[in-house]
Amino acid sequence: MAEEKPHNQLVLRKTIVLVGMMGAGKTAVGRTLAAQLGVPFLDSDHEIEAAADRSIAEIFERDGEPFFRQKESQVIERLLDGTPGILSTGGGAYMSDVNRQMITEKGVAIWLDADIEVLWERVRNKDTRPLLRTDNPKQTLTDLFNARVPIYQLADLSVKSAGGISLEEMGRRVQAALAETRPDVLETVA
Repeated sequence: MAEEKPHNQLVLRKTIVLVGMMGAGKTAVGRTLAAQLGVPFLDSDHEIEAAADRSIAEIFERDGEPFFRQKESQVIERLLDGTPGILSTGGGAYMSDVNRQMITEKGVAIWLDADIEVLWERVRNKDTRPLLRTDNPKQTLTDLFNARVPIYQLADLSVKSAGGISLEEMGRRVQAALAETRPDVLETVA
């Protein structure tokens, strides 16, 4: 009878917070990564919508962006204080000094770094992006991209998000980046 080899298991010690532009794949990659690791998937925008009983677009329209950003910080803090999992944030969440500090202290920020053309291809036909409700949404996206990339570069790690890469492969890339540099977040146990 062959001896069974013990298999290693990955244990998530801190919440992985996916940051980046709209269209970078934070939600899709986050769901896949959570399934790969067997941990909860959380989406800060979804949590805000559930608490407010209205869409992000409706919150922006009715209450304004400052109100939304305040609620976003409260939700992110609550989610970081819970069971470690994968947290997808809205594109603007990481722009806040408070959110960045909170994420660094309680979790790990991973920037899903996608080029502007990849982002535009993914968001151009969606009407759920309140910041793109402008006369020239591609220029608006480009302006946001140029303003936000220097802040996203402050994230603990970055993983390139390009067109044509499967969600499963993106999940593996995030895991590999963590294994290489942050064993305190994703620990391998025998």
